[in-house]
Amino acid sequence: MNVILVTAGASGIGRCIAELFLKDGFAVHVCDINADHIAEFMQNNPNATASQTDVSKIDEVKKLFKDIVKLYGKLNVLVNNAGIAGASSLIEDVPIDDWNRTIDVNLNGMFYVTKLAVPLLKKNKSGSIVNLSSTAGLMGVPNRSPYAASKWAVVGLTKTLAMELGPFNINVNAVCPGCVEGDRIRRVIEADAKNQGKTSEEIEAVYKRQSSMRLFVNKDDVANMVHYLSTDKGHNLSGQAIAVDGNTEGLFNWLEP
Repeated sequence: MNVILVTAGASGIGRCIAELFLKDGFAVHVCDINADHIAEFMQNNPNATASQTDVSKIDEVKKLFKDIVKLYGKLNVLVNNAGIAGASSLIEDVPIDDWNRTIDVNLNGMFYVTKLAVPLLKKNKSGSIVNLSSTAGLMGVPNRSPYAASKWAVVGLTKTLAMELGPFNINVNAVCPGCVEGDRIRRVIEADAKNQGKTSEEIEAVYKRQSSMRLFVNKDDVANMVHYLSTDKGHNLSGQAIAVDGNTEGLFNWLEP
């Protein structure tokens, strides 16, 4: 049986990914920082396993992998999904603590998890890693410097890991969603609306006009791409940053000079 770890896998995109792999017969282990999310996820998915983990803390990540080794003794697929939105403000107004927290979760946490996962993947002489980046990791985003910086770094890390791990038959890719329907994008829209003195409806319209399809992405769209890259059909794809975004034409800079 193949074993997959999905970070931040008890809610949102991560949960959608985890449940898709459960349906496909994988042994699924999720980690999440939120105990309530874990409890609700496990109630609905009793065949999965879970650890409460803050991926930005190396000691908690070490405990996560002790759990995985004890439960399964191996790992076949890693999905680095954990991430936070960070501040929505001009660079000079970004609190230093907010910058550090965004980098700690979105980049350092991915490093910690991957560092401990790779020896298990190498032992199998095959495997897959999918890192969740963003279209913000492909272009600049006004008012989102901590988030954009971390997501660009994820793409660079992905391409480097693909080179390092390809000889071990491990493919590594980044999935770059556009705006995904859900609570996170709603919070970002509300913050941007407040900063710009506009309504949430006006900001949402700007976001949607960035996509050729004029829509927000569905969680299932992201989960299906992760599944493709992590199974035999997509195994020869590696080192790619694949946008799942309805084609982002460009980011409209609505900031006033």
